[in-house]
Amino acid sequence: MNWGGPEFVIAIIALSTGGWLINNWIRAKHGYSLEDEWGGKTERADTSETKRLREENRALHDKLDTMQDRMVVLEKIVTDRGYSLHDEIEALRDRPAADGTGMPLDIKTGEKA
Repeated sequence: MNWGGPEFVIAIIALSTGGWLINNWIRAKHGYSLEDEWGGKTERADTSETKRLREENRALHDKLDTMQDRMVVLEKIVTDRGYSLHDEIEALRDRPAADGTGMPLDIKTGEKA
């Protein structure tokens, strides 16, 4: 091969163009913006499937945010110092009503309904 001849120059141009085409094909396949021959970026147009997936993603994020808010409220209820469900259940288990009916309204004083 003649390193200084036109075949070598054409081979380099062909390899460079092929590499650029393969690079853009891979970028397009994975959803990245494409690079034009001047180094600028060309954004990919949204398809109907992409728009649907974005809307579904947005809806799922909203649902997740709502669930996180509910979780925060439940954590506050459970970890609140005044929340003594265990103590109330144990008090009911340990102290039955005197007449066998009803349940004390106030666990501490044993007040009846």
